Amino acid sequence: MSVTEILWTITEFSFRHLMIWNMLFAVIIVFFERRNPKSVWAWLLVLFFLPFVGFIFYLLLGQDMHKRKMFRIKEIEDNMSEAIRRQERQLLSAEHVPEIGEDIEGYRDLILYNLHSSGAMLTADNDVDIFTDGNAKFDALIEDLEKAEHFIHIQYYIIKNDVVFNRIREVLERKAAQGVEVRVLYDAMGARTVSKRYWRKLRETGIQTAEFFPAILGRLQLRINYRNHRKIVVIDNRVAYVGGFNVAKEYIGLDDKFGYWRDTHLRITGSSVLGLELRFILDWNYAARENLLQNKKLLVNPMPGTRDFCDVQIISSGPDNTSEQIRDNYMRLITKARKCICIQTPYFIPDEAILNALKIAAESGIEVNIMIPCKPDHPFVYWATYSYVGDMVQAGANCYVYNKGFLHSKGVVVDGEVFCYGTANMDIRSFALNFEVNAVVYDVGKAVEMEKIFRNDLKECTQITKESYAARGIWLRFKEQCCRLLSPLL
Repeated sequence: MSVTEILWTITEFSFRHLMIWNMLFAVIIVFFERRNPKSVWAWLLVLFFLPFVGFIFYLLLGQDMHKRKMFRIKEIEDNMSEAIRRQERQLLSAEHVPEIGEDIEGYRDLILYNLHSSGAMLTADNDVDIFTDGNAKFDALIEDLEKAEHFIHIQYYIIKNDVVFNRIREVLERKAAQGVEVRVLYDAMGARTVSKRYWRKLRETGIQTAEFFPAILGRLQLRINYRNHRKIVVIDNRVAYVGGFNVAKEYIGLDDKFGYWRDTHLRITGSSVLGLELRFILDWNYAARENLLQNKKLLVNPMPGTRDFCDVQIISSGPDNTSEQIRDNYMRLITKARKCICIQTPYFIPDEAILNALKIAAESGIEVNIMIPCKPDHPFVYWATYSYVGDMVQAGANCYVYNKGFLHSKGVVVDGEVFCYGTANMDIRSFALNFEVNAVVYDVGKAVEMEKIFRNDLKECTQITKESYAARGIWLRFKEQCCRLLSPLL
């Protein structure tokens, strides 16, 4: 047998076995995993067109992890159950709920859903400050960190060892030396550029750290899905932060690739701080294998707000939940809109129900505004986003690209009455695959302020018209179509 024949036989044998493995994985995806049919077809396409590479992608992206009990602690449920039941009874009855003002009475059903599905208590004694600039947000955060007396809890998806975290670290080290308990929780994927040695040195200064879903064998990360995308800071149960800013220099506009970074972050004081503290505790307990509920130093009562009281619910979602809490909130807000919907998101890849709800709203005469970035940070996601935006343009929505820099703001404002902002994008990954947290703020004053911010951003935008969208080139159409096919996986 010649060398050519031997090589041909080996190739034929390898190809045959590769196809057998592909068929086995196809059977597993179709029959043994409960998946959305669109996701199933997307994975089958990947396996068919990319036999070997598709297999690798499946190992990295296709793992399922719906383990509801991962982040549950019985003590929390027992302690909160009576308060939740009491507020639930009030919402279900005709009686007045002290936390609900007349201007938000129309959202009683949404408040009840959040309370019933995830125990998200509605509190009315909150102050909410809105930050849209990274420098202003981190200046305020540093000022609050300096005032810490009992504990500091910090959780971010991305932390980089650069000028931003160095500034925060100086305060944390000083506070740890004063006896303040300092904890930093980071996601292994988002903080992959920071060395183990750096975190070890940080712990030597008295700062406790924990890593969410750590990599194996150094920096090899086999779990790309199910990342902890939350950004939470809680200080002494006195003040909390939640929103889109991570900890790196690009978030204060020091990265030439992105330029000015437009994001939205909330500073909250009042009882809703406890909702964010609870979320941090659940994530920390899982990552650090430590039960913080036994730490009496953390049992500091929250201080009520001192200015304009806002009704707030803290909602979270992730693959450990049976419901997609944040996605369902977006859906309910869209369907309840009577006049105007304003959406900001870097990634717009809605599921079919959300997309249809937005189309129906636009075609019913409701002003639907959608703002996305003018540049991608993830090309595949961006071109899928552009495809779905095209659908909304055809339906009559007002769609814009933000030109001043990179738009990373994530949230929805409805009718100048309520808004839902936080860490979740308007995409399938945030809805079902990542761990996210948002604040729902039921307050006309703050909702009007958020809508004004949105309309002010329009000065830096270019509108995508039906004519401009129809005039896009063949290459752009090709990229859109290919990326849209993969959208269930993005």
